[in-house]
Amino acid sequence: MKHILTRILAAAAFIAACAPDFVSAGGAPDPWAGVPKILARIKAPSFPDRVYPITKYGATADGKGDSSEAIRKAIDACAAAGGGTVLVPAGTFLTGPIHLKSNINLHLAEGATLLFYNDPDRYMPNIFTRWEGVELMNFSPLIYAHGQENIAITGKGTLDGQATDDTWWAMHDLSKNRVPGQPPGSDSRNTLMRQADEPIETMDPRKRIYGKGENLRPPFIQPYNCKNILIEGVTILRSPFWEINPVLCQNVTVRGLKIISHGHNNDGCNPESCADVLIEDVYFDTGDDCIAIKSGRNNDGRRVNVPSENIIIRNCVMKDGHGGVTIGSEISGGCRNVFVENCRMDSPHLDRALRFKTNAVRGGVIENIYFRNIQVGQVADAVVHVDFNYEEGAKGAHTPVLRNVVIENMTSQSSSYAFYLRGFAKSPISNITVRDSVFNGVQRDNILEHVDGFEAVDVKINRVPPKPKIKKKKKG
Repeated sequence: MKHILTRILAAAAFIAACAPDFVSAGGAPDPWAGVPKILARIKAPSFPDRVYPITKYGATADGKGDSSEAIRKAIDACAAAGGGTVLVPAGTFLTGPIHLKSNINLHLAEGATLLFYNDPDRYMPNIFTRWEGVELMNFSPLIYAHGQENIAITGKGTLDGQATDDTWWAMHDLSKNRVPGQPPGSDSRNTLMRQADEPIETMDPRKRIYGKGENLRPPFIQPYNCKNILIEGVTILRSPFWEINPVLCQNVTVRGLKIISHGHNNDGCNPESCADVLIEDVYFDTGDDCIAIKSGRNNDGRRVNVPSENIIIRNCVMKDGHGGVTIGSEISGGCRNVFVENCRMDSPHLDRALRFKTNAVRGGVIENIYFRNIQVGQVADAVVHVDFNYEEGAKGAHTPVLRNVVIENMTSQSSSYAFYLRGFAKSPISNITVRDSVFNGVQRDNILEHVDGFEAVDVKINRVPPKPKIKKKKKG
């Protein structure tokens, strides 16, 4: 009962969050006029002027000794004193999972590396978490906080998850058993997805026991049901799974990071059912979506029913990945009021720049999404990609909604498509506006299926001339 009451109160707090003011001073509709109001609510936490070096509690900087207990003791001492900074000085420190507490800044000095064990046994016992939008009991994330306020991870140091094809990433293999004595990751994932579709009234996520032997890899950083979060400055390498995944959080700042991680499902930053989020000045070079906004999967997401909303993304660089800025696919709780500006996306290994993915099993309402001043170099597929047929397609009863998307001042240099938009006849994509944009080096015609209201104003699409077919000479 306590758990259910906590979730109801959390949901109510998000719903009560003030919506941005979309009206300009002159009275004309101006979505971007709401951005200062959102930013006014996003404030980085401050901390007492107390410092607790982990070396004082026995941490060793040789990268070989286990510093897990020393880090835990430093966090406990700092929390008992009312908060402050837990300092990781220069050196390499080997550790298991780190659980942050309120009013603590985990600060990595320049030259400091936290090197995380890649042995799954170190991330037991199970804790309450979300995995691909479904709540369960699973491995601890590498850095985790639950129900805390005023927490931070800062500094010029490095977080290295040490994931490799022979350790964490091997769990992804969906075709065969690459971890001796354990089932392939697909078995665990399929079971969890079936549980996500059970009737809402019978669901109890704490009875979904995974962890050891089940092969659902943990995210790197996951604050869960927390407020006032700052993640700033650090470099993140070799994550087991999603790298930064705040869930049911409010007032989140992700700033000035370098994220380089090319494993399976290595999304860069996935705010999930969060409100008032700022992601800025981040360099993404990832094995999956650079940024993917989410809000829960299928019936389990509808049970929690908290959207992601009031999210600002600016001044970021996206290199490799499946999508630059993506919304979905775990989006059953909906998403609204997203503002993306002044970002650069460019790589032959970046599939799409702006991506929306959902289906009739996910459902969810995605609305009020705004992009401006986006520079795209090369992408492999489409610059703007919307697909309601992602994975399960139209097989479900929860038709998705995508409406009110505005793209302004976008340029691209090379892509297969400028626009690839596929909605449903019974639920068309609606109100897509593109202004003052140029798409160069486009290889194929636009795909617009079941789109109701596509407006292009001062838009140029410059096709690449088709390559001439070379006739093969007949032998003899």
